[in-house]
Amino acid sequence: MGNLQINTTQNVNLDYKIVSIGERIVAFLIDGLILYMYAFLVNIISDALGYIYEDTWTQRGLAAFIFLPAMFYSLLMHSIFNGRTVGKMLLKMRVVRLDGTPVHWSNYLVRWMLRLVDIWIFLGSIGILSILFSERRQRVGDAAAGTVVISTKNKTKVSHTILEEVNEAYVPQFTNVTLLTDKDVRLIKDTFRIARKSNDFKTLTALRVKVESILNTNSTLYDVQFLDTVLKDYNYYTQKM
Repeated sequence: MGNLQINTTQNVNLDYKIVSIGERIVAFLIDGLILYMYAFLVNIISDALGYIYEDTWTQRGLAAFIFLPAMFYSLLMHSIFNGRTVGKMLLKMRVVRLDGTPVHWSNYLVRWMLRLVDIWIFLGSIGILSILFSERRQRVGDAAAGTVVISTKNKTKVSHTILEEVNEAYVPQFTNVTLLTDKDVRLIKDTFRIARKSNDFKTLTALRVKVESILNTNSTLYDVQFLDTVLKDYNYYTQKM
């Protein structure tokens, strides 16, 4: 399964692409490179501390304290940057909840704790196998936390849903547009968008006649303006409900 559908508060399904295992591995390697560079820096600092403290245990303790944030790198980055690490930012991917609700810090904690099983104990084999054979390409940590990693490169745009941009000062013209259903409006918008793009005026006229018959109205607006107004009016009234 390559896509994930998330249902919005207006019952609009937004399709997201679930990232491949290759993309996840590349993101992991980028984060690993960052941690390696950090560890290299800590090693330099540790050597410098050796000139200050003659006690080896003090030197090692301070070095371990400085390295401590790296142990929580994944947990901290996901929590602070809304489900993303540096690797995920560069590859434009993010961790989200399967039900579309905001990811809680506890979800990130579960994912982070189960990295021990997914990645470290079995050298990544468990994580790779679970991603390969799970329906939504989840590792064990994702499955336990109810999360999935999606691509943010090609999010569904507003123009591909029933939503329309309606500003606060907008004044609707057709009060009975609520006779339409979300399914009706989705079909109207898809047909309108395709016909307008291809200059299919015959289809625009037929669509306009059909919508007028449903709304029982006879507007003086020309086809494109009429259909555009109907879509905006529908969004205006449904957003106020």
